[in-house]
Amino acid sequence: MVKVTYRRSRSGVQMFSVERSSGSEASKALPGNGSDAQQNSLSVVEGFARRLGKPSELASQTEIAAVRPLVQEDLVAGSSEPVLIKTHNALARFEGHPTINFDITLAAVYIVRNPLDVAISYAHYSGRTLDDTIAFMAEPGANINTSEKRVYEYMGSWSFHVASWLAVPDRPVLVLRYEDMLAAPQRAFARLAAFLGINASATQIERAVAASSFQELARQEAEGGFIERPPRAERFFRSGTSGQWRERLSPAQAAAIATAHGPMMQRFGYMQEACGSRLHWQRGQ
Repeated sequence: MVKVTYRRSRSGVQMFSVERSSGSEASKALPGNGSDAQQNSLSVVEGFARRLGKPSELASQTEIAAVRPLVQEDLVAGSSEPVLIKTHNALARFEGHPTINFDITLAAVYIVRNPLDVAISYAHYSGRTLDDTIAFMAEPGANINTSEKRVYEYMGSWSFHVASWLAVPDRPVLVLRYEDMLAAPQRAFARLAAFLGINASATQIERAVAASSFQELARQEAEGGFIERPPRAERFFRSGTSGQWRERLSPAQAAAIATAHGPMMQRFGYMQEACGSRLHWQRGQ
């Protein structure tokens, strides 16, 4: 469940996880620098601490929800250029406050991944069993808790999360399937650059793809670590492939995911006969 929101700069200082676009190089507008991502993640935690007047670990979810729109505004304050901000939040109101400040949001890029593979990836990340992860992905109140390196984010179920970002009424949203990005990264990055208004050459697209490849990010993590790697995991960048569920999930586990998320899976072509559901996706002839 990964999104990247593209925010209108009003007055922005720091960015979170992805670089600010200069408009001249596609590689600067796309993810691909682990050290910058870590620095910007820390700046967000610091931003919440400033607004809260205390470390975010000591704040309640209600307190965090109340200052989140202000922190997002702080992130773009002073910038003359658009700022890219990564978030795991669903698009919703939580504790009476919006998870996304639309006063400063221009558009969004939403990356969706097959929940059959998400279950495996998130089980590795969270240290949960596969069965617990599958149940967690169907919970309406699913969230990422606060730690010293990150701030509470509300996700909801996988289906709710996807639906929330597809329902944005008055902002453009570019939806990219993770599987398509793996299969044809140049095409996906070209679409992304065009969406962001970047006139990128084929060489610049190739450079951005190389800088964002799984192999490159894994190399950076091996050399300098990665802030989002949980202590229980040996590494954050574990596999970077699609279709692992066919070998890793039992028929019952695949069927449980398909039962919980079938309609949204069908919309994105994720309903396969092997996933154990009576509902299957069929390509148009």
